[in-house]
Amino acid sequence: MAMFARPLLAALLLPAFLLSAASAADSKNNPADQLVTLINSNRTASKASTVSDNQGLGCIALQYIKAYEGQCDQVDEKKPMESSFTDTFAPTCGVQATTLSKITGRLVGCQSKYVSPAEAFDILVNDAKGLQILHSKNHTEVGAAVSGTDRGGPYFWCVLFSDGKPTTSFKVDGEVPKTAIHPGCFSGNNDDCMGPTNGAISINAGALSLVGALLFAVACAFAL
Repeated sequence: MAMFARPLLAALLLPAFLLSAASAADSKNNPADQLVTLINSNRTASKASTVSDNQGLGCIALQYIKAYEGQCDQVDEKKPMESSFTDTFAPTCGVQATTLSKITGRLVGCQSKYVSPAEAFDILVNDAKGLQILHSKNHTEVGAAVSGTDRGGPYFWCVLFSDGKPTTSFKVDGEVPKTAIHPGCFSGNNDDCMGPTNGAISINAGALSLVGALLFAVACAFAL
């Protein structure tokens, strides 16, 4: 009887571990996601509607940061050319060019040291112009990103707003943007992201948890 009980117990344990892994996949331990949460909280507090977090737009925000090539002093004076969205940013992320929508607002900041998402929010929205961009009724979706430079400072934060339809704009070829495992954290992809002191390297926490759960369940089946 005990021999039949062992595989049965293992079979019962497996769904429990898989459920745990699925929950881990929804983790929001990502500074870019946390920044989007702050943005939506502030918008609702001012009677504006929330904006949808779009991973394709988030990845493009990360490429927007990289276009500055670590030049912190250029943030207030220059911005990437509009053609960069079609020619560089979208292809790098695997975003379909035909699904690009109008960018209705941008918030970009740079600091020599890494700051928390709450501090980054205060830096990005530090004047009347920033508040106007934040609360604009033209926005329907958002993408945010943070990245260090050469695995250290300076650290850039970027928020891009768009008026596109969340279900059809900034569509990605496949399920995740191409740069999901490259240095930098961006919002909307449901991945945990390591601290920017390590180059802000994003890791797919859901996939790692799922593999771990499967291995643990198999080990239990043989050990019982």
